[in-house]
Amino acid sequence: MIVRAVGQYMYDENGQRYLDCINNVAHVGHCHPQVVKAGAQQMEQLNTNSRFLHEKLSLYAQRLQATLPEKLSVCYFTNSGSEANDLALRLALQFSGHKHIITLENAYHGHVSSLIDISPYKFQQLSGVEQNEFVQVAPSPDVYRGKYRADHEDPATAYADDVKKIIDGVHGRGGKIAAFIAESLQSCGGQVIPPRGYFQQVAAHVRKAGGVFIADEVQVGFGRVGSHFWGFQLQGDDFVPDIVTMGKPIGNGHPMSCVVTTREVAEAFMSSGMEYFNTFGGNPVSCAIGLAVLDVIDKEDLQGNALRVGGYLTGLLEKQKEKHPLVGDVRGRGLFVGVELVRDRVTLSPATAEAQEVIYRLKMERILLSADGPHRNVLKFKPPMCFSREDADLVVEKFDQILTGLTSRKRSVISVPTQV
Repeated sequence: MIVRAVGQYMYDENGQRYLDCINNVAHVGHCHPQVVKAGAQQMEQLNTNSRFLHEKLSLYAQRLQATLPEKLSVCYFTNSGSEANDLALRLALQFSGHKHIITLENAYHGHVSSLIDISPYKFQQLSGVEQNEFVQVAPSPDVYRGKYRADHEDPATAYADDVKKIIDGVHGRGGKIAAFIAESLQSCGGQVIPPRGYFQQVAAHVRKAGGVFIADEVQVGFGRVGSHFWGFQLQGDDFVPDIVTMGKPIGNGHPMSCVVTTREVAEAFMSSGMEYFNTFGGNPVSCAIGLAVLDVIDKEDLQGNALRVGGYLTGLLEKQKEKHPLVGDVRGRGLFVGVELVRDRVTLSPATAEAQEVIYRLKMERILLSADGPHRNVLKFKPPMCFSREDADLVVEKFDQILTGLTSRKRSVISVPTQV
């Protein structure tokens, strides 16, 4: 049982320390004193619902907007990633006047009904449940295991053309596209990094059809990718989504989230005649905490740390790929890294059982890691942003030992003669 946490470490009831390699909620570190202090001080002074104006609301909106392209200028504050994505769908439906949503294979966008409908990661597990007729699923832009791989001459265009075919199919049946939604880097889908240029081409197809592009940054935003503050910026300066959603790291564990969109989309939403009100979204305590998180990211250069330590971690893992055939692929940006384990590098047969054993054995070494992807064979690293080179050294050293043990055991089993 975990009873407390500090920085990138968690402690159980016996005082044993665990290295947290997976907690992208505690973005700037568990129980960061500056964030805790900001929330406590604001709670002592004022916390109320969002019908009342307060200075921190406008200040936080300005600080958040300053990290984004200029056209993304209208903020709606909410309380969870699911709530943010649900609101993003409402904005898209109202703006476009259309009904069809395009999502990606293995995508997960939240736990409420509207989002389960657009989350194949969830709805494909439900027996006897038909896919929503207004939801279309495009191939995941996975260049390792997907339809178009790294050896393809232009995987970005090939995957975008598949989206165009889906749009044409919807039009052929008399439907119209409201939105395309995707995580800027797929998390539950297996730490998938879309090829550069993919989002630009998809956005062009979707906008031509009258829809909007929603970038889900709930998992990967706020500097995690290192080179940029937002994951969608990896695609290039010429790509700007119509709607961006945020959650998890935004409050370092405090329940808050946000939707940011263009003035055109916001004005269309207002024209519906239905007032939008959120009781707790943007309350004074949430805004104080959100401001503190931005301050810590800047003051402690956590985005820079993600770039430096993430690159170091990826380099160590690449060496493990050279050493261990089980490691099929190492991919990621900053402190968002996936290691895909396979039994065969040609057939890409997923090493699901081996991945689960690695996770179990790391836990015995007091290192917390997990796996995801459609085959649950992708080890995912998304630790608090204060994760250090020493932490990377430790986890990869233990990872190496575990893989060596697995390989030795496999060889010993193969070498045992069959008993007649």
